[in-house]
Amino acid sequence: MTGTVQDVRDENYKEFTDSAGAVVAYGLATCEPCNTYDPILEATAAQFPSIKVGKAKMHVPGRCREIKKAHTFETYPTTHFFSHGKLLLTREGVVEPAELAALINDHVHYDPTPARPLTSAATYRYGNSRIDTRRRRNILNLIPLELREERCL
Repeated sequence: MTGTVQDVRDENYKEFTDSAGAVVAYGLATCEPCNTYDPILEATAAQFPSIKVGKAKMHVPGRCREIKKAHTFETYPTTHFFSHGKLLLTREGVVEPAELAALINDHVHYDPTPARPLTSAATYRYGNSRIDTRRRRNILNLIPLELREERCL
């Protein structure tokens, strides 16, 4: 996950979409909206380095045959949002940068902090269970701010 737009093809599609968070844009070389979408994808990849951002070039013969069998595309560009191999959302057409960032934050499990080894993660006690820092953060995000107790922070 380098913060660049990666090339997606049949060979790496499963590995790419099985990641914790992935955005795949399907496009054609002759499609003008697809060409205007490229800089938006580049900026998004830089903004979300822990999310895989890729582009599948559907016009190249033999490159995306299995992808075409798995999905139906009515419009290019089409953008799919994945988390752990599950298709979460489909958007057709060019998605504006602010909307794309909002969709990633809302639907893809984006963690803005760099990944740390679990061995150094602190554990906290909630009732009768012990949970690590990352899971605690996800639980706290579900609790409205006004309902959080000071000791939980």
